[in-house]
Amino acid sequence: MGKGEIVAVLQVGGEFSTDADGLMSYSGGEAHAMLVKSDWTFSAFKHEISSTLNNIRVDQFVFKYFLPKNKKTLISISNDKDLHRMVEFHAESETTYIYVMKKKVDNRASIVVADSGTPVDTTAVVPTTQDGSKRQKICATWKNVITGVGQVFDGPKDFRDALHKYAIAHKFHYRFIKNDSSRVTAECTGEDCPWRIHASKSPAKKQFMIKKISESHTCESETVKSHRLASQRWVASVIKEKLRDSPNYRPRDIASDLQREYGLCLNYSQAWRGRSIAQKELHSTHDEVTSQLPWFCGRIMQTNPQSVATVVPMEDSKFRLFVAFHASLHGFEHGCRPLLFLDVISAKPNKQWKLLTATSVDSEGDVFPVAFAVVDDESSEHWHWFLEQLKSSVSASRAITFISNGENGLWDEVPLVFPDSHHGYCVDYLIEEFKTQLDDAWTEEARDVMVEHLKKAIYACTVDEFNQYIELIKGESDKLAEWLLEIKPERWSDAFFKGSRHGQYSCNFPSTIVEWIPTRYELSIVQLVDIIRCKLMEMMYTRRESSNAWAELLTPAANQKLQEEVSKAHTLNVIPSESNENGNVFKVCDDSVNVVNIDAWECTCRKWHISGLPCMHAIAVIERIGHCPYDYCVKYFRTECYRLTYSMSINPIPDVMLPPAILSDQSQSPVTHATPIRTRRRVGRPKEKPADPRIAIKRAVRCSRLTYLVVKSHIVMDAIERLGRTWGHNEDEDDELFCSSVEPASASMLSPSS
Repeated sequence: MGKGEIVAVLQVGGEFSTDADGLMSYSGGEAHAMLVKSDWTFSAFKHEISSTLNNIRVDQFVFKYFLPKNKKTLISISNDKDLHRMVEFHAESETTYIYVMKKKVDNRASIVVADSGTPVDTTAVVPTTQDGSKRQKICATWKNVITGVGQVFDGPKDFRDALHKYAIAHKFHYRFIKNDSSRVTAECTGEDCPWRIHASKSPAKKQFMIKKISESHTCESETVKSHRLASQRWVASVIKEKLRDSPNYRPRDIASDLQREYGLCLNYSQAWRGRSIAQKELHSTHDEVTSQLPWFCGRIMQTNPQSVATVVPMEDSKFRLFVAFHASLHGFEHGCRPLLFLDVISAKPNKQWKLLTATSVDSEGDVFPVAFAVVDDESSEHWHWFLEQLKSSVSASRAITFISNGENGLWDEVPLVFPDSHHGYCVDYLIEEFKTQLDDAWTEEARDVMVEHLKKAIYACTVDEFNQYIELIKGESDKLAEWLLEIKPERWSDAFFKGSRHGQYSCNFPSTIVEWIPTRYELSIVQLVDIIRCKLMEMMYTRRESSNAWAELLTPAANQKLQEEVSKAHTLNVIPSESNENGNVFKVCDDSVNVVNIDAWECTCRKWHISGLPCMHAIAVIERIGHCPYDYCVKYFRTECYRLTYSMSINPIPDVMLPPAILSDQSQSPVTHATPIRTRRRVGRPKEKPADPRIAIKRAVRCSRLTYLVVKSHIVMDAIERLGRTWGHNEDEDDELFCSSVEPASASMLSPSS
């Protein structure tokens, strides 16, 4: 065992007992061994436990241990300091026992969050009477879940949860103005009601906090009988766990329980629809995890060799799905700059699923998706798993620069998985966060000026230039300048950032993929992934074909930027440096003097290093020595690299939507195929059709010639019409023809007339 690490034995599934002396002993359950290092973060510690215990959801467990020679008190591990203390305390111990225990929920409503837009109760205390029964309304304690400005939440999901309970308790409706992982703004839907609330997460402080809230409502409280907050998906999330245990949970019982526990009056159809959604989620997700997704991953790798497609089943029919097509991996490795944008996207209308994406950019600056994963929510555990899958898929031959918003532990997870990488802020996210710091006291014109100062500080190439714009911001607000410095300029300003962005600061792939996913249909995960595959296949073919007409050495966008710098270089004065013996260093004079080292591809203005294209000072020197500027451009802007990016194709998967009978492999189970596209529910309760409406008896018909009563059913009349059309008989002969040609089995349908 090395220095700074301990051997830990994970105990899970057992129980504690206490003897007369207060000593605690543990019995039962399972034991697993793992190594704990002193330099781990708490996030890395939880991830290792999850991997050791077959990918359990560690957020549902707590971790405890005993101090050496103390069996009376359990010590909790809940952060980095607790973890480091445990390693120090047990540095001399041969083994350390860590107890993985389920979180206890005492008198609490244990309910799942349906999606990012419909949060439900996870922490509300349920008041009890002396006999232990629930009070009439759980939501009686929800009136004070939102207290005012400065209240802190664990994240946007917890804030939406509290807002949802607050609205139910105060009987008002609200709508979201902004709703994403960094900020949430909502307002009351009452006519002329000014009530509004805004909460956001500051990059400097790891807290999601209420920044603004109106004092009171001017609208009247609405009756709960028409409470729109009790949406179908919210009802489904509330009853899902009980429906799992009691499949015969009736709509009337659902409505009664919600009235008693939440004070919400639902009619029968609302409860019925909620139960229908819960049943669909319980069964369709399970089928996908057990059969469809493993089969689909196999088909991806069969039709697209060397692709990566992995599905990991988890508890409660949840899963993790990672997909990276070989064409995308090859294009990133051979044609794209080593730059990846990490984003999370809500798969609408499948809001219960999140897409974790890694996207690069091609030589034209257009998005180039490299890999994506489907998970149930955005968390540090999912991001760690996604980054590990990404690392095993891409080549490790070059250091990668990552750009993200840093949320959900990404600042810790990226260097943990990619230790040699650089990680910076997404500029669009930073600017939006900066705008939230500007309160209502700022005029619109002043806001625009401050945002412009921030942009110039972001794109500043030198430290002096950066300090100049920070001073301008500080002159208007010391608080804003301090806020910018607290979030580490080395993560977002060109003057300090060590990675290679080559002029690419943000990525619009989330909006692109949202356009790809149809909002009219509710898609299964197989259909969702296959739609993305189809769009990627089309995108790669279109761009490959368009590049065939390019004749320049650089791509059109890069060539245009270079020509702009060439036009500026004509008026510059170039002087060889006197102190340089090799003749590769020059002084370029304009408003100031910049030194260019032509062999090292460096200029003191630093624009050449930051953009990857020669600046006007470098171009002036290049033309002075008779060289071509194209030879001094980073290779990622060349047309050749662009064509390498799209040189391979993503192949179709022909049998994704075929019925099982058409497949040649009859061993495949029918559930391994994607279900047909599920359209949205129509208004009103769905009508159930009879088993066979054709046999419904309408009326009796008297035969014109044989005086028999014929039972008029759809089957009989269809037979008469077919025979009439076949033999060309007229209407008067139809009945006689039928009576003479009908089979004996149909004779029972004829009876003598009275």
